[in-house]
Amino acid sequence: MPINNSEEKYGSGCSRRAGPSLKTRAVRYLARREYSRCELREKLRPYLQESQSEEELDTVLDELEQKGYLSDERFARSRVRLRAARYGNARLAYELRSSGVSNELIDQALDDLGQSEGQRARALWSKRFGQIAQDYKERAKQMRYLLARGFSMEIARKVVQADDFDDAF
Repeated sequence: MPINNSEEKYGSGCSRRAGPSLKTRAVRYLARREYSRCELREKLRPYLQESQSEEELDTVLDELEQKGYLSDERFARSRVRLRAARYGNARLAYELRSSGVSNELIDQALDDLGQSEGQRARALWSKRFGQIAQDYKERAKQMRYLLARGFSMEIARKVVQADDFDDAF
């Protein structure tokens, strides 16, 4: 007589399957949002079975790329579009680089943005501060705010010190 339902279903010597395959997991992750190849690889690595190797994981990722489910270019464009309103080019490039995206794809994604970095910095500054700094302390605070979000020193200086924003960019 079986002790529990799993013995009834699978027999006494067998255990349940260890869960969805790597490919199934990968497709589920990609259905939620875009991933870079490097990010998806790290996300799937803990699910490698004892009998599976890193090469099998690479094979799954290659297959997903061939079918168009996985694309570093699409990931880079998506990430840049999503975060461009709040961050400068340096920060966006850093995030993409840490996700394993190549430099040429990063440059391409940043070039495809509709607004310049100066326009984005000005919009962010206007939303946060709205008026030109009255003293050095306030100007330094505004500069730090923009610099911490990855805008260049030149852009931050133009935004914080400009009297008429239309002429600044």
